[in-house]
Amino acid sequence: MCQLLAMNSSKPAAVDFSFAGFAERGGRTGEHRDGWGIALHTGSGCRLYTDFLPSIDSPLAAQFKQNPIKAKNVVAHIRKATQGRISLENSHPFTRELWGRTWSFAHNGDLKLFNPNPSLYAPWGDTDSERAFCHLLSGLALRFEQAPPRHLLYRTLETLAGEIADYGTFNFILSNGELLFAHCSTDLHFVVREYPFSVAKLIDCDLSIDFSKHNHLDDRIAVIATQPLTSNEAWTRLAPGELKLFVGGEEVGAAPARREEWQLAVCC
Repeated sequence: MCQLLAMNSSKPAAVDFSFAGFAERGGRTGEHRDGWGIALHTGSGCRLYTDFLPSIDSPLAAQFKQNPIKAKNVVAHIRKATQGRISLENSHPFTRELWGRTWSFAHNGDLKLFNPNPSLYAPWGDTDSERAFCHLLSGLALRFEQAPPRHLLYRTLETLAGEIADYGTFNFILSNGELLFAHCSTDLHFVVREYPFSVAKLIDCDLSIDFSKHNHLDDRIAVIATQPLTSNEAWTRLAPGELKLFVGGEEVGAAPARREEWQLAVCC
């Protein structure tokens, strides 16, 4: 199956270190040779790069490594095709607009016999993954005319994800540039890097970094991956069926935002 990588940060940050190890799994240390892609949510919008070539052979991937882009939210994917052709339109992540924001989505798994009726969003390619993404966003748009409070969005996504997961394996990453959701069916892990920062060593290539030399005291970065990318950090494994929400580099779960809590208190 495919591999997922995501980052959610308190400040714009480059994902080049994690991506260096992740890209090795696209044909060198892993068998995921059927395309790759990355969506970067920056202050100016969402920048999407996709390719049907393996990440280890892709000139676009090499260019990205040499010229990293800072973003607060990143969704990346390397593909091993189970459904759909090896083509650019089937390379993850996929993006769509909802409530004035660009949402990005990447999936690892196989959803057998998942063919929902067409709704507000339609797939451009022929993968089960893009069908699931369109179904998720259609479900949100049909329930809410505008962006709901964070805790309601979480609960709705939790319900929709559970319904889709009945069809098979549904590990996915979903982000709107502010919030980042991670849903686990089988394998998904995360680590939060914050003060005091330390040295991290990649598993897939001979590369390490001392984060204390590159980050400030108030920096906080959450990295999510199908399998841990480093050998000397404490990665947390998500439970099957679990949905995590990351904001500002930390896992916040279904809790309402502080501003929402304050508004409720004032109304009472």
